[in-house]
Amino acid sequence: MSKFFSSPVLVFSSAIALRIGLFFYGLWQDANSPMKYTDIDYYVFTDAARFTAHGHSPYDRETYRYTPLLAWMLLPTAWSSTWFSFGKVLFAVGDIVAGALIVLVLRNGEGKMSMESALKFASIWLLNPMVATISTRGSSEGLLGVIVVALLWAITQKRIVLAGFLLGFGVHFKIYPFIYAPSIIWWLDDEQLGRSKSSKDTDIISHIKNFFNGPRITLTISSLLTFLSLNTLMYTIYGYPFLQHTYLHHVSRIDHRHNFSPYNTLLYLSSSITTPSTSIKLESLAFTPQLFLSAVALPLLLAKKDLASTMLAQTFAFVTFNKVCTSQYFLWYTIFLPFYLPRSTLLSRPYLGLSAAALWVITQAMWLQQGFQLEFLGQNTFVPGLWLSSLGFFGVNCWILGIICGDVGVGKEDETRGVPKSVVEKPSSATEKGKTSVKDGEKKKGKGKKVRSGWDDITLCR
Repeated sequence: MSKFFSSPVLVFSSAIALRIGLFFYGLWQDANSPMKYTDIDYYVFTDAARFTAHGHSPYDRETYRYTPLLAWMLLPTAWSSTWFSFGKVLFAVGDIVAGALIVLVLRNGEGKMSMESALKFASIWLLNPMVATISTRGSSEGLLGVIVVALLWAITQKRIVLAGFLLGFGVHFKIYPFIYAPSIIWWLDDEQLGRSKSSKDTDIISHIKNFFNGPRITLTISSLLTFLSLNTLMYTIYGYPFLQHTYLHHVSRIDHRHNFSPYNTLLYLSSSITTPSTSIKLESLAFTPQLFLSAVALPLLLAKKDLASTMLAQTFAFVTFNKVCTSQYFLWYTIFLPFYLPRSTLLSRPYLGLSAAALWVITQAMWLQQGFQLEFLGQNTFVPGLWLSSLGFFGVNCWILGIICGDVGVGKEDETRGVPKSVVEKPSSATEKGKTSVKDGEKKKGKGKKVRSGWDDITLCR
């Protein structure tokens, strides 16, 4: 097994073979089974591409709620029936590119992970049957994975303008990556930029000036310019339907099919109300706890300790508390697992990790069993079956989120606790000796010094 993971060719060849196998199996199942392999969303994508190819708006296709860029990318599917599966191939290729970027980030990050370990953790994405199945069924999450991991790579390599472009492009493409903006902005402090703080900067004006540093301003401007430019272009071409279907629809959407969220039953009941009401709808308020956790609390508390793991926690919270939660959304946080797991208690304490994985699968299976009876057999399982299984799945996800936040909250001073020695590359003895002497010097010099926290940019020094 170690020989397998020591070879990038073997790992990536296996990942490609997995997707090729599932792709052709999907063609067979679509042709021979009443239960189709191809995701219903893929038919929406390709129909929108067909409308676009004939000079119409992609929004002429009902339920198309995405950027026109996606329909443009899938224009080849409108050429002929032979090209119908072009989008599935594109999304699967996106999976592989995202996996390559994961390896790149792990190898070039602070830990300087060995190639063997990097490939092992990247395989959580590359060799994951759920990831491969979702992409080969025709879901575009693989493309989003490329954007998000490229964003993480760009920001950790201090490619600020590129990171701003990717952030703006990602938000235009799928909205939710905006939650990463607060974490990235908060993370880009003097320590990360390699700048020393002046001991004279003790007043609030100095702290404000230090906060608005060059990289933070550059990232903000470049991401906003990218986002606004793309939106202006699309609005110029497609008008108000672009705004309505791409953005505004998500505020009041009441999708209840294939929805693991506890809001599922409430959304079903809301969808049956035909008379207009002036009262505030609960589904519009569902964003409050979701956005507070994912875009405010978690970035402020965790981002300076570990950016990649904070992005995992944010995404996990966003998906868990979202009023619509489908299997595709699980890929949004799965792509961050290779960055979090090496130093997590889920690995250092195997019983905890196995228990979390087992409960996540079991509660999801309980929901799927109830959902199958409802949607395929026509049995009314909304209450108590579907509702209780939704609550069970939600509870397990909240528990796992607590574990993730606890791990990130420990901070970098304890980051190697429980990490296998093979995960990081061994430094030379000379380097080790140098580090030891520096640490000894720091201990003597900084005795009694206050430990730096994530709040230093907004609190006053003594």
